[in-house]
Amino acid sequence: MRRRGWRRAKHGLTLSEGHARDGQKLWGLTPLGITAAAEALGRPAADMGGNARGAARSGAPHAMSVNETVIALTGTQPVATRPIARARPTTAAGTSAEAAAPAAAGVPVVPAGFGSVGSWATEVVHNLPGVGRTRPSVRTDAVLRAPEAGLPVLLVEVDRCTEAVDVLAAKFARYREFFRVQVKDHSLAAPHGGEGVPLWQSYYPPTGRDGYPPVLVVFDPGTRLGEQALKNRMNGVLDLARDHWTGTYRGVGGYGSERADGYYEYGDAIPLLFTTLDRVQQSGPLAAVWWRCGHRSWETLTDALDNPKDFRAWRRREDERRKAQEARQRAERRAAADQGWGRSRVPAQPEPAPLAPLCQTCGGPRRAEH
Repeated sequence: MRRRGWRRAKHGLTLSEGHARDGQKLWGLTPLGITAAAEALGRPAADMGGNARGAARSGAPHAMSVNETVIALTGTQPVATRPIARARPTTAAGTSAEAAAPAAAGVPVVPAGFGSVGSWATEVVHNLPGVGRTRPSVRTDAVLRAPEAGLPVLLVEVDRCTEAVDVLAAKFARYREFFRVQVKDHSLAAPHGGEGVPLWQSYYPPTGRDGYPPVLVVFDPGTRLGEQALKNRMNGVLDLARDHWTGTYRGVGGYGSERADGYYEYGDAIPLLFTTLDRVQQSGPLAAVWWRCGHRSWETLTDALDNPKDFRAWRRREDERRKAQEARQRAERRAAADQGWGRSRVPAQPEPAPLAPLCQTCGGPRRAEH
């Protein structure tokens, strides 16, 4: 492997990134190597991402955390290596080498995930409008595009809890700045009525939900933080980034109701989700391991990405209020109709008095003296 890496470096495809903590040699792809890898995989070069910055300074711990995160979210199953064939069978325990071969049963099973390794790109740079080498940008640790799993795009940030909370929170301000940029894109102009379109939609398809593409933050503190310190860090990031994930409240009242009602508009909000690497590794990304900023509990990814307080929820409440009001009005009309029919009914006529017997002589009423 080292020989191959040296040969590829000779051709300008790789470059040495130093050594990992266990002593293994680390190699990274050069821009030429990324292009060659994209051609070999049949993917656009833009989807390949970039190189991890400063990978060799401390054994590439951040790059390794990103790799572990991708493996956990994808649910990549480990493959047992084939035992090395021996010239002579080992019978120290009274069994042959062939009988001892099936050791794959001890390989741990990784919980199912979404997408595949080919659905990911790492170290993706999103440039904001500007000129020169110093133009602002936001670098995403990993990007998933798995429309077959109902996930057109997920932006993933891996936090090893080694930088200040405000540094991490400031990254979401740059994300929002990038998402707000409007450009003239003729290929996307028709659905938007010829107006400017969001720059991010020239990178990724619409998410199918209100707001910008979701950003998932995977915390990987290792042994650096305890449970309470990790909670404090999450709460600190949540508070500092509140302006970027909170929707805008619209009060619109309700049908036939005096109580105020409304909904939240998420068109200018970032769906921000938290989790931890060990939680995803143990339960899998399809379990309730996601905490959406603004929600109240751990949820599945589908529920966490939903906006339960948006216009749809208000519309459902409004429909229920309208149906209840119409039912009350129908009941009142029926009651009024019943009362009106009772008042206009013809009163019963008294029975006629019996006729007196007629006189046989004069034919008139018979009097007592007759």
